[in-house]
Amino acid sequence: MLKWCLVAIAALLLVGPAAASTMSRSETTLLRQMNLVRADHGLGPLRPDGRLERAARSHSHEMLVSDVFAHGAFASRMAAFAITGSLAGENLAWGTGARGSAQGVVAAWLASPEHRANLLRPSFTRVGIADFVGSFLGYQGAHVVTADFAG
Repeated sequence: MLKWCLVAIAALLLVGPAAASTMSRSETTLLRQMNLVRADHGLGPLRPDGRLERAARSHSHEMLVSDVFAHGAFASRMAAFAITGSLAGENLAWGTGARGSAQGVVAAWLASPEHRANLLRPSFTRVGIADFVGSFLGYQGAHVVTADFAG
């Protein structure tokens, strides 16, 4: 019992209390994986942010229903969701099977210089994550992921 409590406390510390009530299991797992990578690079964890989460959910939903994988009007979307801060960024991913898993998404981001820079940017402290699953670009069970970052 004590071991289970310690694991639960550790998970909340990595993810943050706001995430527990609004994030899906796959989104929580993705945030945990992102924060493990940041910790491996000596960086602080990303904290869930409700406005960024709503922006990310809106964008992943739009990509899924329109069958289009693109950033779109990022600045306009950030303004529409009243995202504050001096700097914002966005990582997108989609995949099936292992490529759609949290580990697969983070590995792909780390392999891309632009996505790696967003994930490991020290000034980014807040994040909103959306991981929706559906039929995408002809693939069933595809994860369509948006991570919106801000400092």
